[in-house]
Amino acid sequence: MPVRLRDDLAALPTYVAGRTVPGAVKLASNEMPLPPLPAVRAAIERAAEAGNRYPDIAVTTLTARLAEHHGVDPARIAVGCGSVALCGQLVQAMCAPGDEVVFAWRSFEAYPIVSLTGHAQAVTVPLTPGHVHDLDAMADAITPRTRIVFVCNPNNPTGTAVDETALRAFLARVPSDVLVVLDEAYREFVADPAVPDGLALAAEHDNICVLRTFSKAHRLAGLRVGYAVGPAELAAALRGVSVPFAVSAPAQAAALAALDHLDELLADCAGAVAEVARMTEVLRSQGYEVPPSQANFVWLPLRDRALAFAEHALENKVVVRAFDGFGVRVSAGTAEEVDLFLAAAGSFGG
Repeated sequence: MPVRLRDDLAALPTYVAGRTVPGAVKLASNEMPLPPLPAVRAAIERAAEAGNRYPDIAVTTLTARLAEHHGVDPARIAVGCGSVALCGQLVQAMCAPGDEVVFAWRSFEAYPIVSLTGHAQAVTVPLTPGHVHDLDAMADAITPRTRIVFVCNPNNPTGTAVDETALRAFLARVPSDVLVVLDEAYREFVADPAVPDGLALAAEHDNICVLRTFSKAHRLAGLRVGYAVGPAELAAALRGVSVPFAVSAPAQAAALAALDHLDELLADCAGAVAEVARMTEVLRSQGYEVPPSQANFVWLPLRDRALAFAEHALENKVVVRAFDGFGVRVSAGTAEEVDLFLAAAGSFGG
């Protein structure tokens, strides 16, 4: 008799990573096009010398540094193997079988995966026609079974963001026992002052958890380190359900070094923001609908033409991320990479 897997795993959606194609420019995974800074690489190398030893299981030094950086109690911080791992830990810590997790769709594709694997029911709420979170509809979707609401701000894959007024109005409608997770993986790219800093809101509400990552602005996607800031009891629960030693010693060292050189990293983020603005302007001039992005990527809501566009881009040596039936997400690369993509987009006749 074969081993017995969970029956509901057949319905588990697959996380689709951006493809890497030899000889083609990869603009599919929202990675920064620059490698880690030299000082960060040096810190990684030093940490790797002790690769025969287990890392600090409590991530003590990085937690303390993040607490100092953000001006919060270290007890409110949980560091994990990327913010996506923390999404899963949140569901494990908060949800029992049959509980509900509410999120917009389309949004981060890990949300339905972590909901199902955590034995929770995913409740999806369509975006507005402008490709923004419909916070009123999300508040309406909350039931007595709802335990978590994910708000990806800026949203992946659309790049759109909700402003402080809308978010405060939404928070006023959310019951105090429902956790609102503000997933801010792209916070460092936000240029609109109307988009709030989730940490400021978390200081006012006991039911907010903010997720941040070192994968994007800090250029450490391959090292997997992110963190959550929330109520101390929630942070303790996240640490309790985490995989032991999940954050490697090189990842911890790299994150610390990145914080030492944050000004330089943020300056490079400004370059990505400028490329997003250029992509938006040119694509609109080519006739594409492009929602305003507060992230390091643009969204083309091409719907049933998404796959054809992605194949056309690949024929022109550019890899983009297609979401069948929804649209195409294109990351900001170097100026030369963006030029190549814009030329491909301009020749698409699908």
